Amino acid sequence: MFYYIDPGTGSMLFSIVIGIAATLYFSLRALTVKLKMKFSTKDVKATLSQEKKPYVIYCEGKQYFNVFRPIVDEFEKRGLPLVYYTSAEDDPVLTAGFPHVTAEYIGSGNKAFARLNFLDADVVLMTTPGLDVYQLKRSKNVRHYSHILHMPSDPTTYRMFGLDFFDSVLLTGDYQKADIRYLEKLRTIKAKDLVTVGCTYLDVLQEKFAAIQPNADHQFTVLVAPSWGPSALLSRFGERLLDPLVETGLQIIVRPHPQSKTSEKEMLDKLRKRYEGKGTIRWDFEPDNSMALSQADIMISDFSGVVFDYTFLRDKPVLYMLQGFDPLPYDCDDIPHELWQFRALKKFGIPLQEEDLPRIGQVIQAASDSPALAAARHAAKAEAWANEGHAAEKVVDYLQSVEQKIQGEEAAKRTYDYRIDTVKNVLAFQNLVASEAHAVALDPRSNALATILVCEQAPAIAAKLQEKHIQVTVVDATHIAVGPSADKRLLDVIDAIE
Repeated sequence: MFYYIDPGTGSMLFSIVIGIAATLYFSLRALTVKLKMKFSTKDVKATLSQEKKPYVIYCEGKQYFNVFRPIVDEFEKRGLPLVYYTSAEDDPVLTAGFPHVTAEYIGSGNKAFARLNFLDADVVLMTTPGLDVYQLKRSKNVRHYSHILHMPSDPTTYRMFGLDFFDSVLLTGDYQKADIRYLEKLRTIKAKDLVTVGCTYLDVLQEKFAAIQPNADHQFTVLVAPSWGPSALLSRFGERLLDPLVETGLQIIVRPHPQSKTSEKEMLDKLRKRYEGKGTIRWDFEPDNSMALSQADIMISDFSGVVFDYTFLRDKPVLYMLQGFDPLPYDCDDIPHELWQFRALKKFGIPLQEEDLPRIGQVIQAASDSPALAAARHAAKAEAWANEGHAAEKVVDYLQSVEQKIQGEEAAKRTYDYRIDTVKNVLAFQNLVASEAHAVALDPRSNALATILVCEQAPAIAAKLQEKHIQVTVVDATHIAVGPSADKRLLDVIDAIE
């Protein structure tokens, strides 16, 4: 007998299992640490310092390698220790041999999320949205989660609550801040750090394009590059777009969204089978889109962020279809105005209507560039792609500042905890000597170097301590200073006075 579990229920069950596992893991770990501290505090601190990772990057798939490659290079350049987890078995970082980067393949999907949910790190950087929404949970031992955008378009085109529970979001342009802030207020969630760093993968692609040599045998090529989901171009129109496009005899590259291979496999398989043997159409599933973009003379797309890759890097015309876009599954459903990317696309793109599909060849022939369209493309690029060529530097600058802040907070907490322990020990000291009618208190002048005790008959108390080889100085008739080394062992001081 077989039982069907729908994806939503499966996600919920997985979250419950992970929650129980996490609770047991951290409870057992806390008990282990406490037991070890009882016998060897020094050894425990050494163990914890080995486990704690200052910086972690998680790469969800090879298609995001160009997002992280320049960041990894910058970490290596600065000699900063980095742990790089990837869900791509053939991720180039795994074999790059970086001295300061520890790279590891951790599986994909739920297997990877189960590993990430137990992370022990200060700063974690990822392109994966939906933290603390579905299977990917915040680890209680991670201080800061940072999301880096992998497109220069609107961040509210992520699925609902995509960015809500990150501590920071690294943006490609300042315009992206307003809608994130709007959602934070609407949903009464904590304000995140919003840092404009630029677009790392566009920096990489720009370098690649500069190295590509022109092809003397090049034929006019149309690139079809949609988003994914029921509102996307291939899902909505499929053969109604591709049939007349194939009939034009033009070279065609169809580059589905990477998520389509997982979420829309049946649809893609059907279309690929339909066009088997058609020599003018080829399907591009490469993680790197640079070759497809470089070969295209015109693009047909929808609300996909790849429109901006093509526009900013190739500076050529784009045909777009926005009919039927349903914002309901996305964060932008809560935004009361039209998205920036649609406003920009309407300025630099050429609209394609559903009734135009049967005569797509004529539409392509009529599509021509103009100074107005070119100016609109350049304006959008200036607004959405900041720090051109220097995004990785800005990313690592910010992550370093976060790590330094965390280290400063932890140092302050250690000092605070130490002072609290000192006060407790002084109170214990006071109780021990109370039988001898000595009043003991912590002097406000005390600091981390020496603990000053206020007591009656200070010389007599100091003599008892010195007999026990405790470092002590008589300040005056009512003050003694214990330390600087002995003040860290006030319990030993108390033992000595007994």
